[in-house]
Amino acid sequence: MAIKITRHVLAGIIAHARDCSPLECCGLLAGKDDLIDEYVRTRNVRQSPVAYEIDPEEHIAARKSLRARGRSVLGAYHSHPRTSAVPSPTDITEAHYDGEFVYLIVSLELEPPDVRAYCRTGDELAAVDVDAV
Repeated sequence: MAIKITRHVLAGIIAHARDCSPLECCGLLAGKDDLIDEYVRTRNVRQSPVAYEIDPEEHIAARKSLRARGRSVLGAYHSHPRTSAVPSPTDITEAHYDGEFVYLIVSLELEPPDVRAYCRTGDELAAVDVDAV
């Protein structure tokens, strides 16, 4: 499986990660059909360098706004300011959406930043290819 995501979205997510560093950033990935072409910055209510939680009020508001425009939340993203773009045990435990919901992680550990995507399969997050368009 591969996800399609615009270069504009990737650049925006990397900028968000840099803006929030040394804390983790987080947000939602949106689009239509199988293309992620929009991202929504949200507040990390944990304000942590090693964990994130999307603000529930912002999550609900973004879903309503997107739905009104005929768009959908296709995934979520967050950053790892000092570690690789591999899901932590907490990331795996707190990934609640199965199927094609995308969990995208941007790592600022090295330059250039590393961006990887995952989907939940059973009790794990399986890597999926990122196709930048």
